[in-house]
Amino acid sequence: MLRTVMLGGILIITGGLAQAVEAPASMRAYVESQVMAWATAPVVIDAVRAQNARTGAASQDQIDAWDKAWRAQVGQSDQPLLDQVLKTPASAHLGAQVAASGGQIAEVFVMDQRGLNVASSGVTSDYWQGDEAKFQKTFPMGAGAIFVDEIELDESTQTYSGQISVTLTDPDSGAPIGAITVGLNAEMFF
Repeated sequence: MLRTVMLGGILIITGGLAQAVEAPASMRAYVESQVMAWATAPVVIDAVRAQNARTGAASQDQIDAWDKAWRAQVGQSDQPLLDQVLKTPASAHLGAQVAASGGQIAEVFVMDQRGLNVASSGVTSDYWQGDEAKFQKTFPMGAGAIFVDEIELDESTQTYSGQISVTLTDPDSGAPIGAITVGLNAEMFF
């Protein structure tokens, strides 16, 4: 089946393959001007600080075990690791921001200094983001780092979305403490 989609003058033709498209500047501007105001709220920063204290010395084997446990718990009735992330004040804060965005934000999640989920507006497919560009092109790059990923077709929602990731810094020291990824509904930014 051939599918044609028009995104703000960019024609995407796919024959069963999703094609990535560069995100418009308006997506980055939205994150910088709108999202970062609430992304650095004390409830978020305090949650990242607390998790860094718990996971900072974790071995890669432990991180891999947590990630495996997370993946196994997705869709199950017993989800202790997911509950540690999703049933927190920081996650409630992120969920409220998604709801208030009028559909512009599809998802948002926060990672600690190791790339592990701290808070999320919904279930992510994995717990450890440290092996992905959203983390590798932000936190290790230091304060002020922003990574704008390409727009892709999200197979699960059949919508085009793009992720913008930003290093989170401690407001007291200015040191990087984690990262945030915001998934935006691309069709609302063209």
